[in-house]
Amino acid sequence: MQKAEIIRSFDPNGVGLRNGRFIGLPFDADSAEVLLLPVPWDVTVSYRAGTSGGPENILEASSQLDLFDPDIEDAWKLGIYFLPINPDWQERNAALRPLAAGYIDFVESGGSVEHNQDMRTILGEINLSCAALRQWVCDQTLDTLRQGKLPGLVGGDHSTPLGQIDALLEVHGAFGILHLDAHMDLREAYEGFTYSHASIFWNVLQRKGITQLTQVGIRDYCEAEALFAKELAGRVAVFFDQQLQEQAFQGISWQEQCTRIIATLPEKVYISFDIDALDPKLCPNTGTPVPGGLSLPQALYLIKQLVSGGRTIIGFDLNEVGGLGCTWDGNVGARVLYKLCNWLGRSNGRI
Repeated sequence: MQKAEIIRSFDPNGVGLRNGRFIGLPFDADSAEVLLLPVPWDVTVSYRAGTSGGPENILEASSQLDLFDPDIEDAWKLGIYFLPINPDWQERNAALRPLAAGYIDFVESGGSVEHNQDMRTILGEINLSCAALRQWVCDQTLDTLRQGKLPGLVGGDHSTPLGQIDALLEVHGAFGILHLDAHMDLREAYEGFTYSHASIFWNVLQRKGITQLTQVGIRDYCEAEALFAKELAGRVAVFFDQQLQEQAFQGISWQEQCTRIIATLPEKVYISFDIDALDPKLCPNTGTPVPGGLSLPQALYLIKQLVSGGRTIIGFDLNEVGGLGCTWDGNVGARVLYKLCNWLGRSNGRI
């Protein structure tokens, strides 16, 4: 069925359909403009597991959302399709996570990996699997781009989008990143994991095509990360949560703060949205919740202003949403995901 016919036959004001598709939308992979890649992976999480179930939780919760978007008329007509969750990666995650948990407990208890062959073996196996996942995500994203579709990724932990960023670099050459998070994620091979969730932006900054990393909402980080960002001040801009809150107390509006944030970014922007950027009352079951953070209207207004300011969103990821059974987390995650899709489509002239 052609897209125009699909749109004509769908009632956006009808009952929320539980048809296995995002928000009950009628689109398939051929008719949608945005393809969402779910990555059910949280092997290296260092505090609380469960976000590997985030994609499934978001998809299940999405049927409770209404489709009207006050910012974008007929936004639903863009066409969004949530690709099937890959069972092989689900199974590999389920097999490796207990091994990683034992390894992490060993390391955090002061154990020496260098002198323990079993732990070195586990570390090697996990690093190889994480590298394979990165390549798989890269290949999937390249396939999406070759079809002329717009890519979004739904994790899982925050290690998952590295392959998507690599694919976008291959196509676009260079771009900047708007990173919303409670954490800087600038640790090098945290706990020995080359592709740790806490190392995603250390790895990203090794790619020369990333011309700018702008981090917003940061409030839990180590001194080494802060110094690393400071050393790259011409390429990395950090808007700490404390800084943003204190400026608000002093009367500086969120509009003005958004203007300052957006001014650091180039024309092409990738958005990396860790749900723990938000106040944890909105994401209580995320992997590493931190007090403070952005409200949902603040985060969405920043993205709106990014597009209004002439930036083009070339792709995005949403990560660290709590898994199945965490109904509220899934509800909030689905709302964030829908707005990310809509602004992605609008900034590319697809809606």
